[in-house]
Amino acid sequence: MKTIGLIGGLSWESSIEYYRIINQETQKRLGGVHSARCLLYSFDFGEIEALQAADDWDGASERMVDAARRLQSAGADCIVICSNTMHLMADAVEAAAALPLIHIADATAAPIMAKGLQRVGLLGTSFTMERDFYRGRMSERFGLDVLIPNAAGRAIVHDIIYEELVRGIIRDESRRRYQTLIEGLADAGAEAVILGCTEIGLLIKPEHSALPTFDTTVLHALAAVDWALGE
Repeated sequence: MKTIGLIGGLSWESSIEYYRIINQETQKRLGGVHSARCLLYSFDFGEIEALQAADDWDGASERMVDAARRLQSAGADCIVICSNTMHLMADAVEAAAALPLIHIADATAAPIMAKGLQRVGLLGTSFTMERDFYRGRMSERFGLDVLIPNAAGRAIVHDIIYEELVRGIIRDESRRRYQTLIEGLADAGAEAVILGCTEIGLLIKPEHSALPTFDTTVLHALAAVDWALGE
């Protein structure tokens, strides 16, 4: 078993889910009382969120690279960034740490392709929905057509993430607003929806969605187990 290096605290609400899923899946596959070998570097998300809000992605990248190097020095064999948005600097992190990086977009696109789907909706932070590092990768590498809500819808998704989900606040009204947006993506031709923020799965479960869901937190964590166990 190889050692998974987790960059977490982005926010810690979803980092808990990564740790739980990775260890549960490892025990499921290996049996007995087995658990995963992993290291976690956890940020103070308040500092990262301030950099995001200030559009200081160079500053954020410096911190992410430092975290990856610390994990490498501690004995990690790979890097897992426990966030969709912070994959904006995935290339820099992978180059600096000289370790394989398990990319969340790849971990998500693979099962979508396996289902034979081609057009999918995407919910996430405004950075993830609007910038090319995520949608572009899915389009260029996997040929997926990724749809996003309109500007007003994107603002709703983004604000609920930062004002509620990263703080551990789950509201039925917010779930209904997301459900309306998912229905709109379905009307636009989406065959499924990517829960493209690692906290969205805390709010939207499969039974809440008019479309099949692909939860990036779950898929990324499972891909990390696949890698660590050589599967």
